[in-house]
Amino acid sequence: MSFSTALSGLNAAANNLAVTGNNIANANTTGFKKSRSEFADMYASAMAGISKTQPGMGVKIAEVAQQFNQGNLESTENSLDMAISGEGFFTLRKDPADTASATVYSRAGAFKVNKDGVVVNSAGQALLAYVPIGGGLFGGVPDKVYLGTGVSPPVATTQVDLRVNLNSDSVVPATTTFVPSDPTSYNNQTSATIYDSLGASHQLTTYFRATSTPGTWDAFHYIDGNSAPVSANPSTALTFDTDGNLTSGGAIALDAYTLPGSSAAPLAATLDYTGSTQLAADFGVDALQQDGLAAGQLTGISIDSSGVISAKYSNDAMTPLGQVALTRFINPQGLIKLGDTNWAQSISSGLPVTGVAGTGSFGGIQSMALEQSNVDLSAQLTNLIIAQQAYQANAQTISTENTIMQTLLNI
Repeated sequence: MSFSTALSGLNAAANNLAVTGNNIANANTTGFKKSRSEFADMYASAMAGISKTQPGMGVKIAEVAQQFNQGNLESTENSLDMAISGEGFFTLRKDPADTASATVYSRAGAFKVNKDGVVVNSAGQALLAYVPIGGGLFGGVPDKVYLGTGVSPPVATTQVDLRVNLNSDSVVPATTTFVPSDPTSYNNQTSATIYDSLGASHQLTTYFRATSTPGTWDAFHYIDGNSAPVSANPSTALTFDTDGNLTSGGAIALDAYTLPGSSAAPLAATLDYTGSTQLAADFGVDALQQDGLAAGQLTGISIDSSGVISAKYSNDAMTPLGQVALTRFINPQGLIKLGDTNWAQSISSGLPVTGVAGTGSFGGIQSMALEQSNVDLSAQLTNLIIAQQAYQANAQTISTENTIMQTLLNI
């Protein structure tokens, strides 16, 4: 009996050494979760139960349980690297398989783009994400994320927001007829770059001219030096009250302007002067924005804390590509270990619960970072010594039992 008891102790200690060694070996493995050997004692059972004097039959390995506590996050320079801070797993699909049974889960967030433009990990498994459905929303069945290298299409300017202050002390220009090339025929001017439907840039220049009516100004609009009238009128009136606030002429729709020598659609933009003032202060442009964009080339990607992956273009456009699909389990220790820092669903783990970062019990996502192994080397080295001592003690039990047996046999 003592031999078998000691052998069970040797096996348990060897298992502990192996588990500890595996933890130490993976101390630098991204997303790795350490394990521990969990032991249970053994007794021979009888009809009347276990005798108070029964010494026991040794020890058995109850489970090698993984510990899913958070690992440290380490910053990287790769925009596709992601780390989950909190609960959840990245959802991956074995590429090119496209079935639910090929879905695996991981905490390792080192991703890259393969030759087909799909975001994958080092094992070629595709990251799954919810697809854009418009309006900044994502949904549907999680699918692969494709990072294209195409051009971001241009956007024609339709709105120009221009907020200025016109000096209330300005005098009416001496030159009675407005001429863009004659600075004496207007008081102030400002320009904005706008874009046509092909992405070509144009200069929209606004000239301001004080009138003989207090609180009223004429605004003249030119595109590339050519007049862009409002309803066939060369100018529009801006009127201010006695407090210097704009009361009329806030939003001005320019007549559709056909661009000379261009196949682009006519430019039709609205100038919004809302918020402009007429105060006893120098002329100034307080705000200037327009909604047009030139064509742009892909310059990189960005990932926010909710896992939204967006393509960034040279024209400052941002195109959402998907929102990272996270999965959690009621009992993550019940997951099947697959290697490559991957796990698979099992009966013990429970059904997968899917969602996105920052909602419910799901943690957040940090881009340009990786979750490091949660192995504490100091603790593992200490455990290594303890496991070694246990192994040696059980070996000594066998040696002692052998000596006793030899003594008995030599009587």
